[in-house]
Amino acid sequence: MLTMKEGNMRSIEILSTGNYLPSQKIENKELEEKWNLEKGYIQKRSGIQSRYYCANETLEDMAYQACLNCMERMPISKEKIGGVIVASTTNQKSMPGLAFSLQKRLEIPNGFCLDLSAGCNGFINALDLARSYITLERAEYFLVVGVDLLSKIVEESDYALKMLLADGAGAVLVGKSETEKKYQVQIESRVEGADSLCYSFGDFLKMDGIAIYKYAVAEGSRFLKEILEKEEMDLDEIRWVIPHQSNLKIMEAIASRVHLPKEKIYTNIQNVGNTFCASIPIALDEIEKKKMWNKGDKIILLGYGGGLNTGCILMER
Repeated sequence: MLTMKEGNMRSIEILSTGNYLPSQKIENKELEEKWNLEKGYIQKRSGIQSRYYCANETLEDMAYQACLNCMERMPISKEKIGGVIVASTTNQKSMPGLAFSLQKRLEIPNGFCLDLSAGCNGFINALDLARSYITLERAEYFLVVGVDLLSKIVEESDYALKMLLADGAGAVLVGKSETEKKYQVQIESRVEGADSLCYSFGDFLKMDGIAIYKYAVAEGSRFLKEILEKEEMDLDEIRWVIPHQSNLKIMEAIASRVHLPKEKIYTNIQNVGNTFCASIPIALDEIEKKKMWNKGDKIILLGYGGGLNTGCILMER
């Protein structure tokens, strides 16, 4: 288990956000008719009403557009970006990596580039890694991206999984903070049960839904409790809990276990679906655009999934 508490190290803050969703919007009705399911079946099982699929866009295209959206609103020039870290489960190209390709397309002149594969929790790992490099003074600013193209790696007949997954990308710019801000992270990987969620290049994604549900609820609620205990904070002091948008039933079960009020848990799976590594940064961008958080607000980002890999970050706006 990796844990770290803010001490004398420099704090970070999210300076800008962006997301990209493909133009092809898929409603439940289309899928229910395709698989001969009763009306309302998908929403009842997952909370999802619609999702987005790529038509002609590539994984890199989505990541690029999310970064452009983020960079349009960032308070610095791209010449100051010191690194690009991309979290993805579905990247089919190993060299040059996706982060390197983004650096080239975005015309970022210098930077440290890295692709990261850590399952659905990948964005949490990537964000904390960027923070580590910033505190080590490797760079002042990092572009952190979560992106996945899932619609094409699930067998068409596997409707229980296919109805959940979608395509999308999210990006955040993080940089050093001039003031002390709360930051607490807890990340844990385990091999027990790792075959519950598997994907190999050229094959289809496989998931044991019952096993993943039990793992996500148990570990997600444990991580929330423990990170609050480490900071000696109550849920009343948290503005938002932003979990990986896996399944509405999972998120509601986690909230119930820790007595988290529904108005404090941010969900967008209803309209976006489960986008793996992109789900948390997409949610962050929505909150930013809707002006739903302010300076000083504390939020908790909660990731869980393939690996099995679980992560939680408590940070201050």
